[in-house]
Amino acid sequence: MKRRILQIIPTLDRAGAEKQMTMLAGRLSRDEFDVHVCALSRGGPFEPELRAAGIPTKVISKRWKLDPQAFWRLKRHVAQTRPDLIHTWIFAADVYGRAAGLACGVPHMVSGLRCVDPWKSGWQLAVDRWLARRSSRIVANSPGVKEFYVAKGLPAEQIEVIPNAAEPLPPSPITRSELLSELGLPEDARLVGLVGRLWPQKRVKDAIWAADLLKVIRQDVHLLIIGDGPQRARLWRYRGQVEIRDKVHFLGERDDMARLMPHFDVLWSTSGYEGQSNAIMEAMSAGVPVVATNIAGTRDLVVDGRSGYLFPVGDRAMLAKHTNRILNDAALAKQLGQAAQKRMADEFSVETMVNRYADLYRRVLGDSVGNHR
Repeated sequence: MKRRILQIIPTLDRAGAEKQMTMLAGRLSRDEFDVHVCALSRGGPFEPELRAAGIPTKVISKRWKLDPQAFWRLKRHVAQTRPDLIHTWIFAADVYGRAAGLACGVPHMVSGLRCVDPWKSGWQLAVDRWLARRSSRIVANSPGVKEFYVAKGLPAEQIEVIPNAAEPLPPSPITRSELLSELGLPEDARLVGLVGRLWPQKRVKDAIWAADLLKVIRQDVHLLIIGDGPQRARLWRYRGQVEIRDKVHFLGERDDMARLMPHFDVLWSTSGYEGQSNAIMEAMSAGVPVVATNIAGTRDLVVDGRSGYLFPVGDRAMLAKHTNRILNDAALAKQLGQAAQKRMADEFSVETMVNRYADLYRRVLGDSVGNHR
């Protein structure tokens, strides 16, 4: 009998955990696993992809942090789906999904720790610890995330590390000249990309500041900020205050990263904390040199000086220095890009990630598969 897996995640927005879940759900063996997906709050760009792959997808439409009606709808959906195993992603889904699973007698539950989360309060960490004792396994996407949560009281022996994966990007369907023309930039423009939701943790202000430092020593660098979020208006105002509108461009959310990423000269990540950045992994897969903050999760991806550069959080001068060095040395840029591509292919392939999750599901399910259905 096939093993029925219910993946529960807060949204199907274009974001890191959502992308990893979609890749996993679409590539698990159909002969072995019957995969269903449930989004707590809303659908999003990944919903059509899941449905096109024949994966049953349900949106619960949770509206508030504490939403009893949404929990009742989720519980009813779990009861109707009758999964052998529930796999939850991110805190809200971890709480609602595992609680619904316990209420419905689901025998096996796996939760996902996706990021170092210093924002969590004492009660939220207490919930994490309580639910951990009622979960079959917990998956962290990096050793740094595991270490963070072990220090917060979660059992180390229950946490398994399965890194994120990156799909190789296809060649861009447009030329660099076509992209520069589309963006209204000069032919000699050097492109620095920053990709991600505009949250405080991303420290995008540091990137704008570093772009201003680079403007002092060279006039060809253009920072492309791709993504949207609650800090957009504030960052827009800051860009005006430092008088760098001509070098910093907000492109908003995009669904065409395969067109853009291969033409970046450098990718920046200025985050104060992360899990494992999809943007960094995609850039490395495309052979784009990365300059990123030296934080847990990112350290697992970028080997400083070999497949990119790391700098201390908030050190805008070091960010600008590393970037200028790459832009001035074509041989170095090529060397870093090739090393990054090899690292992604060797250690962070989608096939490896899917195989690790499939093996985990088999071990958790054991001989009890299908007994409650």
